[in-house]
Amino acid sequence: PRAVTAAALSCRRYVAGGQCKSRARLEGKVVIITGANTGIGKETARDLARRGKVIVACRDIVKAEAAASEIRAETGNQEVIVKKLDLADTKSIREFAEKFLAEEKELHILINNAGVMLCPYSKTADGFEMHLGVNHLGHFLLTFLLLERLKQSAPARIVNVSSLAHHGGRIRFHDLHGEKSYNRGLAYCHSKLANVLFTRELARRLQGKSQRRAEFTANALHPGSVHSELVRHSLVMTWLWNIFSFFLKTPWEGAQTSVYCAVAEELDSVTGQYFSDCQPAYVSPRGRDDETAKKLWSVSCELLGIQWD
Repeated sequence: PRAVTAAALSCRRYVAGGQCKSRARLEGKVVIITGANTGIGKETARDLARRGKVIVACRDIVKAEAAASEIRAETGNQEVIVKKLDLADTKSIREFAEKFLAEEKELHILINNAGVMLCPYSKTADGFEMHLGVNHLGHFLLTFLLLERLKQSAPARIVNVSSLAHHGGRIRFHDLHGEKSYNRGLAYCHSKLANVLFTRELARRLQGKSQRRAEFTANALHPGSVHSELVRHSLVMTWLWNIFSFFLKTPWEGAQTSVYCAVAEELDSVTGQYFSDCQPAYVSPRGRDDETAKKLWSVSCELLGIQWD
């Protein structure tokens, strides 16, 4: 039994993965985390609330308020603020950004964490396929609208939560919204690849603009396979997730790389990279394709009706 226990413990340690060791404080700094009312986002908010001011940007205000009051009580930080943001509706994204810019003079860290996974075929308020619309286009627009405030507050960081699933993705420009053929598992993979390509192109553009590279960074990450609500649209996945929960990260473990990318001092001048378990990770060849990244950027701008040069 002792050998079994030791094996189980070392297996658990392996599953848990890397931990963020940084003790960096964020006093006087402002962080936005999308989708922070549950799972990885909530644990990221809990950690960062011990360091500074956190804005929890969520679609479900009731759930978000419950999460925020729990975090306030636990951390003693009253500056955990809930704001309404529905990434499946560009009108809501614009309203959120407008209010934020009117109320807050600074923004130091933007964590694009919210996401949907394995949705049955559906479209956002603007007619985008749900995975692409929420996971990529919604965050693309949000980042665009907040970019000047981030630049003014430099040094600033943008952190995009992607996934190992990006390895299975491809950007299907001929059928971006899955109208010709749709597979919900692949749709998720495509959107996570879009996160990696967006991060890469954003970092390239920001580097070109800034003389001091350290002022402004954008990185992506894979949180690990986490026992969270993300699989709620699939009964089979929910069942498997519950059975194999021992081999999945807890939300706290899954949040470690997000926190690392947000605060670790050694990443001050690191940009355009992809992390897993608090260390650099392998990006698929499609995730390193600069031509696709550039094309995705211009198509995204076109779909959203914005000019982002």
